[in-house]
Amino acid sequence: MEIEKYKIDEHNQVQLAAHKRAFDFIAGEVKNTADILDKLAAFQVAIPSWALGTGGTRFGRFPGGGEPRSLEEKIEDIGLLHKLNQSSGAISLHIPWDIPKNASHIKALAAQHGIRFDAMNSNTFQDQPGQEHSYKFGSLQNVKKEVRQQAIDHNIEVIHYGKELGSDSLTVWLADGSCFPGQLNFRQAFQHTLSGLEQIYKALPDDWKMFVEYKAFEPNFYSTTVGDWGQSLLYANKLGPKAYTLVDLGHHHPNVNIEQIVSLLLMEGKLGGFHFNDSKYGDDDLTVGAIKPYQLFLIFNELVEGMDARGMNHATGLGWMIDASHNVKDPLEDLLQSVEAIMLTYAQALLVDRRKLQEAQQNSDVAAAQEVLQHAFRTDVRALVAEARLRAGGALSPLGIYRAEKVREHLIKERGLKTVATGL
Repeated sequence: MEIEKYKIDEHNQVQLAAHKRAFDFIAGEVKNTADILDKLAAFQVAIPSWALGTGGTRFGRFPGGGEPRSLEEKIEDIGLLHKLNQSSGAISLHIPWDIPKNASHIKALAAQHGIRFDAMNSNTFQDQPGQEHSYKFGSLQNVKKEVRQQAIDHNIEVIHYGKELGSDSLTVWLADGSCFPGQLNFRQAFQHTLSGLEQIYKALPDDWKMFVEYKAFEPNFYSTTVGDWGQSLLYANKLGPKAYTLVDLGHHHPNVNIEQIVSLLLMEGKLGGFHFNDSKYGDDDLTVGAIKPYQLFLIFNELVEGMDARGMNHATGLGWMIDASHNVKDPLEDLLQSVEAIMLTYAQALLVDRRKLQEAQQNSDVAAAQEVLQHAFRTDVRALVAEARLRAGGALSPLGIYRAEKVREHLIKERGLKTVATGL
């Protein structure tokens, strides 16, 4: 579905006076408004192709209707999101769910919507129709050489598709591990995995990055072969300068200090990117900022501080992507909310008074340090984010116009009520 620019302008016009009052107020309170607006306009969050349909749990999946039936329709959906929020200018593909039959056609369609191709994602955590060897007992860690080779070949195939589309990175997430003591030789599993990653790494183009994603548990519950940031960093250091750790916010045990992990990985130059989501119990894949907004702010605080310390570009220095699953929400509404939460939190992190915070830290003034952070977190930056979006040609209220234009109803009419997008 397409929403014409004049429709966005009409919706904006209704809200413009109230927005201007709110923006004028925050602009009067913030010293570096112009710089913040520029950074917000440049910041883009990649949308994963698999998040455009309803997700599910182990117990069921409830399609919402109008889900994209092809890669082309997935690109069109992200194009719509990007037109509304001007912050979703990238798509992350998952192979074999999103194999491009005609790469030049897919590239042209993405360019038409102002979208680039973010990291490519391989899939060795599922068996596909016609697959010769099963990943039931792992892929790169598998005790059988032919299974490991199949997983290696698949990742190299994913790199091939990425090169055709103009991507420059590969994300490897492995479900490998064990469910029971004695099932696995830990050292052998690590060595098999490293050997496979080394072969994949050799196939990377010179200007590509490899992101090694970790996860504490699930689908294996006794051990995971890449179970935490330390293990991911160990692989990345052994592989070489093109390998980095990728942090998924849901891939941790409860109450893990993710902001400290982020800080140290940045210090080592080994933080590659993020998969944003939120959780209450585990890898819940909920809407970003829906459960723990202050934790998200603290993570962004370390991101901004660490990237500035290394002279990195906020928009391009790391890979930014949402990784969520929607079983009870309209996926496009959920993604609009997630991108908005990310942009708001990024804006709040830009407001942190670094000089005052450093002074409080040097004086061990704990209360003052807390005040600096919470002042930024409690600042209402919605008008700043909306202004950046408005100047870029987007909607003051992306979710508002999405609902007013009855986008989901139109998609159901176009695609049908029973369509189910490829993916989880």
